[in-house]
Amino acid sequence: MTKRIHVGKRVPEIYQAMAKLQAEVEKAAANAGVDQKILELVKMRSSQINHCAFCLDMHSHDALQMGESPRRLFVLQGWRETELFTEQERAALALTEAITNVATLHEVPDDVYEEATRVFTEEQYRAVVWEAIAINSWNRMCVTSHAPLPERAE
Repeated sequence: MTKRIHVGKRVPEIYQAMAKLQAEVEKAAANAGVDQKILELVKMRSSQINHCAFCLDMHSHDALQMGESPRRLFVLQGWRETELFTEQERAALALTEAITNVATLHEVPDDVYEEATRVFTEEQYRAVVWEAIAINSWNRMCVTSHAPLPERAE
């Protein structure tokens, strides 16, 4: 992989603004009662779709640290074909996929919206949407910059 300018490191004031946005999203999600594991699944699924190795590495590590099951992470890409995910997790994953793929879908389909707003309160729904928006921004920055994986003890 060719080395590229890491726009996050080269424009720290914008990077810091993104980090502040991320902190606000997580605060809103916590205040709304969104399970932190749902947020990590949102981050993982978006990162899978966007092929962001840096974010996949980070958020799989974070999810495991929170007690997430390795099995669920292994099958996350095929979540629709399993019974391992709760109703809220499934709604969050479908919503994340729609937001991440909005350029090709041209919308978040009504059925995805309706299911998400059925299983989440409005406050929770907003937090999940903002999490999907935020991780998509992080994914795009890292993929564009060819962000290298951090050193990590295996």
